[in-house]
Amino acid sequence: MKSRVRGFGLVEIMVALVLGLVISAGVVQVFIAARGTFASQGSAARMQEDARFVLSKMVQELRMTGMYGCLGTDSYTLAPTAPEISRTTTVALNNPILWDSTTSTLTLVTADIGTTGTSPTWTILSNCQTASQLFAGARAPAAGQTAFPLRQLFYSFANNTLSVRSQLTATPQPLLQNVIDFQITFGLAGSPMTYVNNLTAASAAEVRSVRIALTLRDPDGRVRDQAYSVVAYLRNRL
Repeated sequence: MKSRVRGFGLVEIMVALVLGLVISAGVVQVFIAARGTFASQGSAARMQEDARFVLSKMVQELRMTGMYGCLGTDSYTLAPTAPEISRTTTVALNNPILWDSTTSTLTLVTADIGTTGTSPTWTILSNCQTASQLFAGARAPAAGQTAFPLRQLFYSFANNTLSVRSQLTATPQPLLQNVIDFQITFGLAGSPMTYVNNLTAASAAEVRSVRIALTLRDPDGRVRDQAYSVVAYLRNRL
C-alpha cells in the first residue's frame, strides 16, 4: 500500500513568500522612517544648541555692557602711565553699544570680573572705594585692587555667517553659520518702552534692553527653518 507524501504545494509556498515580502517591506519602511526621524531630531537639537550658545553669550555680554568698575560707569580716570589711550577710546567708552544697520554690525564695550579669557582692550583697576584708573591692554591689579577687563567686540552678519572679533584682532572669527536672518532691536527708555531698529550715538544712551532674533537653516534640509529670539536687559541702566 502506497503512503501519501505530505508537504507544501506551489500555491502555499508562493503565498508564504508574498506574506514574507510584505512583512519585510513593512519592517524596512519602519526602519527608514525611524532613521529619518532620528536624523531630523538630531539636526533640530544641534540648531537649538548652536542658537542657545550664541544667544546666551551675547546676552551675557550685553548685560555687562557699560560696566566700568565698582564705582560707577564714569568714575574712572586715565592712568598717568597710559598716554596711548586716545580720544577714540573715550568716545568708545561713552558709547558702549552701537548698531550699524548698513553693515549689520553690533559694537559692544563689555566687561567681566577677573583676568581670564581673551586679551582685554582696556583694563580698569579700582580699590572700589576712592579711585579707578583706566589702562590700555591687560593690567595686573595691585594689593587691594580689583581688575575689570574691558573688551570692545564687533558682531557682524554677512554671507549667512555670524562672526565676532575684538578691537585687537582684524579678522572676524565665524561664530555661527547657516544663519539666514539676524535682527537687532533696541528698547528705549520710556513708559511704555519702545523698540526701534536703528540706533544713533544720540539715542544709544537711552537703550535699556536689546532684542536679538536669528533664524537658522539646516544645510541638509531635514527640518524647516528655526527662529530664535531673546531679550537682554542692560543691568547698568536699570
